[in-house]
Amino acid sequence: MPLTPDQDQYLRDHSLAVLGTGRRDGSPQLSMIIYDYDGTDLVISVTSDRAKWKNAIRQPNVALLVPDGRRQLIVYGAVTGIETDPDRSNGTKRIRARAGRPFEGEDADLTKELDEANRVILNFTPDRAFLND
Repeated sequence: MPLTPDQDQYLRDHSLAVLGTGRRDGSPQLSMIIYDYDGTDLVISVTSDRAKWKNAIRQPNVALLVPDGRRQLIVYGAVTGIETDPDRSNGTKRIRARAGRPFEGEDADLTKELDEANRVILNFTPDRAFLND
């Protein structure tokens, strides 16, 4: 189900969210994240040693809550893990630009930085969403 125009605009207007993944025992795990949404998918930068990465790779159906005071958008969908370049670097560049810190160096330098920090990308494809006012 595609997002409505209001839901699409809401995702474009925000960049902070709470990502909900499922732990191995079935309990929820929540993490505050920054994301970039391009109208098709969201990219989220994480490290491969964190619970959100491990949980999402094991169980790719996740939820995202994008708050704005009492108003919130809840988005459900599936994630795919991206561990290699150029997709990992491109996702990182999207997030950094969204955060106001565009990457301006050489791609090889970014790859080295991401490798050293164990940085990877979760690519989130929205399936359905609910905007609560």
